[in-house]
Amino acid sequence: MKLSHLDEAGRARMVDVAGKPETERTAVAEGLVRMSRKAFEQVAGHAVAKGDVLAVAEVAGVMAAKRTGELIPLCHPLGLDLVTVEARLVPDLPGVGVTATAKVTGRTGVEMEALTAVSVACLTIYDMVKAVDREMVIEGVQLISKTGGTRGDWRRSDS
Repeated sequence: MKLSHLDEAGRARMVDVAGKPETERTAVAEGLVRMSRKAFEQVAGHAVAKGDVLAVAEVAGVMAAKRTGELIPLCHPLGLDLVTVEARLVPDLPGVGVTATAKVTGRTGVEMEALTAVSVACLTIYDMVKAVDREMVIEGVQLISKTGGTRGDWRRSDS
């Protein structure tokens, strides 16, 4: 399969989407921050010195999704219709799970926006909790599903 971000000479390029029809497109991504039980209890008990970890992570994720075109060199800047980010406690890890949904009516997908939202939300959790646990691990950042576009809908087979 030919990579769409390379020209005939193998140079990186932004894909020309001018001729593509506008369709409603969505993407859902997820990730996890695994942490110590002590750190988890502080997050759950709203006892982290920097503030409400889950709320700040959710806002950071939304802000990041809106700036994806500035962060990822070949992404198109998009006027997003919707971005939601949910950070939730996962006692069995212990840690925090993050899910992001991005939606746009446009000529290109929003997978990178959903993935960026999850990644930055996870990084924000790490930043806010690192004084308690520097051994946290960010893992499982992945696309779960996408809808719309010329290739149609897709869903991760193991979810």
